[in-house]
Amino acid sequence: MNIALILSGGTGARLGAEIPKQYLEEGGRPILSYCVETLSLHVGIDAIQIVAEPYWRPQIAGWLEAADKGRKFKGFSQAGRNRQLSILHGLEDIAEYAADTDYVLIHDAARPLLSAELISDCLEAVRGHDGVLPVLPMKDTVYCSEDGRSITSLLDRSTIFGGQAPEVFLLGRYMDANRRLLPDAILRINGSTEPAIMDGMDIVMIPGDEGNFKITTKEDLERFRRIIAGRGAVP
Repeated sequence: MNIALILSGGTGARLGAEIPKQYLEEGGRPILSYCVETLSLHVGIDAIQIVAEPYWRPQIAGWLEAADKGRKFKGFSQAGRNRQLSILHGLEDIAEYAADTDYVLIHDAARPLLSAELISDCLEAVRGHDGVLPVLPMKDTVYCSEDGRSITSLLDRSTIFGGQAPEVFLLGRYMDANRRLLPDAILRINGSTEPAIMDGMDIVMIPGDEGNFKITTKEDLERFRRIIAGRGAVP
């Protein structure tokens, strides 16, 4: 069983919008609905769990009528103090209906251009491993600065990669890795794969997708608008 955990609990503060970015309407539909539809239609995804604040759940439920075409939505999970606690809440809810040997695919609601091909690549690559992480190679020269003002050292960009979502993990093993970080260390986690690496899980990397970007800034939102405008009207 493969369960998609969609993280939709963020506030979108860096975008400066009045409502969280994942709930903005673009192309005649909320941003959240794009990845929901892609995941719902994918034959490899069996269930969908969504992390969201209670205030937004009735509205999300209404959007799911159109977006969840495969009728795979299972329930909502509570957002945590940070992203990783939100993930742990979702994992614990998923564990109520899934087995430790099942896989959880973690994706951000603010990454609307998730492709079916990347989902398939992740699900195929994770077999025989504890997890999989899509990555992009660094194109620019990368520097290290300890004070944020002067360059401390030059890093070898051939050995540095940027992580993307979706990340896929063996449910039971990954949940245990996160629980071992409670109560304080989990608040210092920035990326979903960090707990897995810290716990010694076998994580394999696969090529990511340049188009699978996260809407974080106004420039990202404008880029997304141009892409969907180029595709024509979205029903």
